[in-house]
Amino acid sequence: MDIILQAWGGGAYLLNKILFALAETKAQQIKRQLRIYGWLVYILGVPAWVIILTGKNNWIAASIEAGGLPSMVFGLVTVYRNSKIPSRRFDRIASFFTYSSILLGVSYSLYDYGGITCLTQLLEIGVTIGFLLGSYLLAKNNAAGWLLFMLMNGSMALLMFIQHKPLLSVQQIVSLCFVIFGYRQALKSKA
Repeated sequence: MDIILQAWGGGAYLLNKILFALAETKAQQIKRQLRIYGWLVYILGVPAWVIILTGKNNWIAASIEAGGLPSMVFGLVTVYRNSKIPSRRFDRIASFFTYSSILLGVSYSLYDYGGITCLTQLLEIGVTIGFLLGSYLLAKNNAAGWLLFMLMNGSMALLMFIQHKPLLSVQQIVSLCFVIFGYRQALKSKA
């Protein structure tokens, strides 16, 4: 079952990064379609990630994956509506869930571990910062989101390696390559 969850969550995540990176190289209408599919496929992979992370007591990362759903839906809706200016109300709702998730995940991890006591918690904090702020910035079409995804991918790759999840560790490294590509393309398109 563990390999199935790794393939499901990792595959969805990798496909998301591939679609987002390719979107940076395409014309506006195709870019929009690729981003819609990218947000959808990631949302479908969240349950597998939550199961994997809670199984290893990675409370910070698990709560971020689950709590990040509003940011992903925010990104999906923004792209679907083809809106240059995101909805302020939806932006505030996504922000509320983002910050609440950070607080909940960190608080429970501190309670469960008795503080920040291990490397895995520090890696989870890197994942948290990279994932939530990266998703949020990309939802607002800000290329800096790609930089935060680099932090997230590196932190998660090391976390999964330490916790003997080789498929997910390799998937994170491959995803990092697509994130770097996406960032470079985003900079080219803004220039």
